[in-house]
Amino acid sequence: MEKVTSIRRLYDVKRQEIPERLEEFGQLWLNGDDDEVFGELAFCILTPQSKAKICWDAILRLRESGLLLKGDYKQIERKLLGVRFKNKKAEYIVGARRLFTNNGKLSIKPIIKRHNNVLKCREWIVKNIKGIGYKEASHFLRNIGFGEEIAILDRHILKNLKLLGVIEHIPQSLSKKTYLQIEESMKQFARQIEIPLSHLDLLFWCKETGEIFK
Repeated sequence: MEKVTSIRRLYDVKRQEIPERLEEFGQLWLNGDDDEVFGELAFCILTPQSKAKICWDAILRLRESGLLLKGDYKQIERKLLGVRFKNKKAEYIVGARRLFTNNGKLSIKPIIKRHNNVLKCREWIVKNIKGIGYKEASHFLRNIGFGEEIAILDRHILKNLKLLGVIEHIPQSLSKKTYLQIEESMKQFARQIEIPLSHLDLLFWCKETGEIFK
């Protein structure tokens, strides 16, 4: 199949760059502090219907100003330039920060460590963090080094899965059942073409945007 061959060719070009990027994600978990990990969660809260780079720029502004960890939702909202639904997302960031604050100190890594596998951890995140669905939870976990068994089913990924015949159509919305079904189909496809799932995710993203970002 010509489209699969094209994906394989692109993977040959990016075969070194993709694992290096995934290694950077893993190093964040190993060497980063709770503040940095929370920054990744806040980034993923911002991403629905907004461009990733705009969202990351907003996180950098929040960090530089100290508002990511200390600001109220109005102060945070003012820093979310270009982010859609910024008032609600500012509230979600404050709510998540409250969830992970213990005795006045941010403590997110110990809570993530409680879960003995990534799928259970994702379920906990979706259930307990407002503004986070399966896509955002998967994105967050991938960005802190736990992306081997999960897929980030954003528009870039879904578009390519349809082009490659992995799915028949792109669903208008993703229920839990639909998300998990498509994720399983993507896992099977990754095994068939012998490209690791976490690599395939970044490969599709690179194919659509021209770069490997977050």
